[in-house]
Amino acid sequence: MHAPVVIIGAGWAGIAAGVELARHGLRVTLLESAGQPGGRARSVEIHGLVVDNGQHLLIGAYGATLALLRHLGIAETAVLARLPLQLDVRRPDGPALALAAPRLPAPLHLLVALLRARGLSWAERRSALAGLPGLMRWDESPDISVSGLLERYAQPDTLRRMLWEPLCVAALNVAPGQASARVFTRMLRESFSTTRAASDLLIPRRALGEVVPQPGADYIRRHGGGVHYGTRCRAITTGEDRNLTVCTDAGRYAAQDVVVATAPVAAQRLLGEFADTAAELGRLNALGDEPIATVYLQYPPDTRLDTAMTGLAGGIVQWVFDRRVANQPGLLAVVISASGPHTAMDTGTLAEAVATELAGVFPGLGMPEWTRVIREKRATFRCTPGSDALRPANATTHPGLWLAGDYTDTGLPATLEGAVRSGLECAHAILNTREIEIKAC
Repeated sequence: MHAPVVIIGAGWAGIAAGVELARHGLRVTLLESAGQPGGRARSVEIHGLVVDNGQHLLIGAYGATLALLRHLGIAETAVLARLPLQLDVRRPDGPALALAAPRLPAPLHLLVALLRARGLSWAERRSALAGLPGLMRWDESPDISVSGLLERYAQPDTLRRMLWEPLCVAALNVAPGQASARVFTRMLRESFSTTRAASDLLIPRRALGEVVPQPGADYIRRHGGGVHYGTRCRAITTGEDRNLTVCTDAGRYAAQDVVVATAPVAAQRLLGEFADTAAELGRLNALGDEPIATVYLQYPPDTRLDTAMTGLAGGIVQWVFDRRVANQPGLLAVVISASGPHTAMDTGTLAEAVATELAGVFPGLGMPEWTRVIREKRATFRCTPGSDALRPANATTHPGLWLAGDYTDTGLPATLEGAVRSGLECAHAILNTREIEIKAC
C-alpha cells in the first residue's frame, strides 16, 4: 500500500492531481474549506438556476482537460458544446468585426478567416497577414508587453482593438499594455498552429461543478480516497519521521506528500510555517492578482443573440454569452476581465451600466427582469512581462510539500487548462519521486 497523499483544495488543480494519483493506485485525501468542489470555477444557484461562479470558455486546445474528462468517463458532447472558431466583436459606436474559420488545416484556417473577415479593409487584411507569422512565432528575451508586440508586427489598429486586445484580456486577464507577450504568443500557437480543432470554442452545457469537480471528487472516493468539505486547514507540520501532518478544524491528517492546491494567498499562509520555503513565498507575493466580474442578466425566454458568444469593444462589457446553450433561455452572462473603471462601481451601478450597454448594442433587447453580479477579486495572477520567472514549480524546497494551481510554471495563463495541467504535472512529479511508472493518458 502506497503512503497517502493529502491535497488541500478541491479546485480544478486539486481535483486533477487527486484523480491522477488515484488512477495510479495512491490513496488520496482531499480537503476543501468550502461546501463543494470547484474552487473559483464552481457552481452557484441564482433565482433557482444553477450557473457558474464566473462564466468560462474552453477551447479545443485544452488537451489535458479533455483527457481528464475521458478518464472520468464523461462524453465531451454531454457537457460541452463544440463550435468552430467564429468571432463576432461589436462596438457601440462603430462597425463590427466578424470572422469564421473554414474547415482547413491549421494555421491556414486562421489566415483564410482573416482574409475573409468582415470589418477590415483590404489594406488592413494585407497588414494583418504580413505580420501574423512573425507574431505567432515570437518567443524572445526579454519579454515585452502584448501592445509592444502588436506594434512590432504592424497589426492594424482595427484588428488590435477588435481582435487581439480582446483575446489578450480574455486569456491573460491583464490589459495589453501590461500583459506578457511571451505567454500570449504561446497561447496563440497552441490555439491556432497545431490543429484546426484546437481553435474550436467549447462552451459548457452544464454548470462547471458538474463538468469536472464533482465527477472528479466521486472518482477519488471510488478509488479508496476521502473527500472532506467544510474542512479548513490551519497548518502543516513536520514530525520527527519527516512525514507531514495537515492540521484542520476537524482533525489531523498524516501524509508522505501534501499538495497545496489553493489560491496563492492561502498557499502563502500554509507555506509560511516552513523556513525553507522563503523563495516560493517571495515569488507568490510578487505575482500579484487581477479581478474578474461576471454579470448575469435574465431576459424573457424567447430572447436570443445571433451567436453563443459575442464580443464588445470600447465599453464596459467585453464578452456576452447566450446561456441558451446551457438550456437557460433568456439568460445572458457578461464577462468583464482585469482591472478597469468598472472595478470602482458598486454592484447596482455596474449591473445598470451593463444592461444599458447591451440594450444599445442589441436592438430590441430592452432591460432585464433581474441581474446578479459576481466578483472574483483575486481571480488570476498578473500575467505581466517577466512573470514567468516568478511562477513557482510544483515541487517546493521542503521535501514532500507541493504546489498545484494555475499560477505555477505551466507556461499557460491562469485558465482552467492551466489549473488542470498544473495538477497533472504535480501528480506526475510525486509519482516520479515514488518511482511509480506513469500510465499513458
